[in-house]
Amino acid sequence: MRASEKAYESLRHDIVQWCLAPGTVLAEVEQSARLGVSRTPVREALARLVADGLAVQQRGRGVVVSEVSLEHLDDLFDLRRALECEAARLACRSPRRAEFADLATAFTAAAHTEQIDSATEDYYQLVARLDELIDQAADNAYLATALRNLRVHLQRVRRLAKDHPARLRASANEHAQIAHAIASGNTDLARAATTMHLHQSFQHITHFATDLKGTND
Repeated sequence: MRASEKAYESLRHDIVQWCLAPGTVLAEVEQSARLGVSRTPVREALARLVADGLAVQQRGRGVVVSEVSLEHLDDLFDLRRALECEAARLACRSPRRAEFADLATAFTAAAHTEQIDSATEDYYQLVARLDELIDQAADNAYLATALRNLRVHLQRVRRLAKDHPARLRASANEHAQIAHAIASGNTDLARAATTMHLHQSFQHITHFATDLKGTND
């Protein structure tokens, strides 16, 4: 992996996981020392993060991690529904459908994990695997690129809304239904399961955003 790619992936991961909180200054010297690369790759990585919307250039401060706004949550989910439902539909036509059956089983098991809140990283890795497999099965490079860019911002919002055990279990069951529908090649069921999951996810985040606003008022 090129040094600039390594720096970009590391910084992107830390921003999405809130290891680098909004407003954090991403100084080239500090980040190059932290990541073990020279300043030039870090500079290139920061430019990509700004282009992604994960960082912004501020006068007098340099590049800083961008704020997470819930004001455009409706717009994000409108786009997410359109893209993910189409990806699920296309995945149903793939010869790789059988691979989704194993994922459905894994999600069902995750839903019944007693301490799911202590295994959130394992769960999110499973979600990432489902996203990756859907992208591959859909076999549409433009759609995959659009989804990858969108998911970065949604992951930050999701982390802001915290990880509630009950929601994680429900989400695991919803993902199991999506994977099972794709495995069976049922396009209508895959789209319906995806729509239901996104609706529940939107409701959860919206509820959190309302509580957060009430606390800050």
